[in-house]
Amino acid sequence: MALPWKLHGDGTTVKPDAIVLPEERLGWAKTIGFGAQHVVAMFGATFLVPLITGFPPTATLFFSGLGTLLFLLITGNRLPSYLGSSFAFLAPIAVATAGFDYGDVAGLARASFAIVVMGVLLAVVGIIVQRFGIGWVNALMPPVVMGAIVALIGFNLAPAVKNNWFGNVANNPDADPTLHSTAALITIGSIILITVLFRGLIGRLSIVLGMAVGYIAAALMGIVDFSGVQNAAWFGLPDFHLPASPFEDPALWGILPAFLPVVLVLVAENVGHVKSVGLMIERDLDPVTGRALLADGLSTILAGFGGGSATTTYGENIGVMAATRVYSTAAYWVAGIIAIFLGFSPKVGELIFSVPAGVLGGVTVALYGLIGLIGVKIWIDNKVDFSKPINQFTAAIALIVGIADFGMQLGDVVFNGIALGSIAAIVVYHLMRTVTRLRGGEADVVDPVVTGGELVETSAEETPR
Repeated sequence: MALPWKLHGDGTTVKPDAIVLPEERLGWAKTIGFGAQHVVAMFGATFLVPLITGFPPTATLFFSGLGTLLFLLITGNRLPSYLGSSFAFLAPIAVATAGFDYGDVAGLARASFAIVVMGVLLAVVGIIVQRFGIGWVNALMPPVVMGAIVALIGFNLAPAVKNNWFGNVANNPDADPTLHSTAALITIGSIILITVLFRGLIGRLSIVLGMAVGYIAAALMGIVDFSGVQNAAWFGLPDFHLPASPFEDPALWGILPAFLPVVLVLVAENVGHVKSVGLMIERDLDPVTGRALLADGLSTILAGFGGGSATTTYGENIGVMAATRVYSTAAYWVAGIIAIFLGFSPKVGELIFSVPAGVLGGVTVALYGLIGLIGVKIWIDNKVDFSKPINQFTAAIALIVGIADFGMQLGDVVFNGIALGSIAAIVVYHLMRTVTRLRGGEADVVDPVVTGGELVETSAEETPR
């Protein structure tokens, strides 16, 4: 069977004013090299999610690779993308695993159930978008609402940063806060310096490279436990686990409200990814949006059933494409296959888990802030006018509820700060808009089109998407 890509030029060179389109490829040696580069670009962010949540890194890598291949199939090789771990799930996973030890399979199985349900919802949204278009989503969540929801998801995680910065002594009483905070400072300092000193791919990889520097410093200080790495095999099956059953534990339905806002973020990320790639290759890819959402939803379902973390389209890899001008989906097939093979190395998983809390605190003090700033960027990109009361109250109330982590429990149903903040954003906006129209005034709204929503590791000249 013939492969679906045609050779670009002679397969060796790309003219300065040319790009390699999704349906094209370079020679296979170069294509494999570009695929490996995409793995490097996604790896830093993808392995952070299991490190933070306790999910198995091997299963996470396996399902990110498998999800990428599924995404390419469903979008017909028209939309280059890598599906890595979603940071939007961090806070609700903490809700689902509350009361369980870090990495406890019973707690993770609860979160996996919610991940499966969110994947189903995202897939349904994808089917609806494919049938009716994206306009209804933009009407429900105009930029001021979407920006507020994305921002509060990042800022809601600030307390977790403080816990890790000082060694997470609540769960690890033997940790030395001074050593861990020193490792955290070295880590964040390295990330900042690498970002401003280097351009191109190295600058975009500042987070993972800064973490490597912090890890080495932590090892020299004696706060890295290498026993798991030494005892792990080089090759073995990924560490799969099944989701918990709501029929055996009906209380599982109660954690779903904490996860629901994440679906809104995944929609924004996928829409932003489609628009970004379309602009770069000068094509209207909007008709593929529904397929992209469906593919990400199905990928998340698979990950949830197998014990991997939920997936999303990755802006890190958009940066690689922008730098190389190579948009070939063949390179992403290579990246997905490499990630699947990495999932079969328990030693890789144990190496990820050996990163100490202080180093993680140094990374997340910037990373969670950047997630929050993605929401701010959505406001900027869409020119949200904060002189208008409808925008002021929508954003202000949602952010305070989310950052303060307001909580509410109705029976077995848990609403955390992210859920309540998201509800507040939608309700406040549409209530004020409706009342304004009923009194005969003009609704103070901006054009409801979301144009961003992805995290990109940045160089000095770039901003988070």
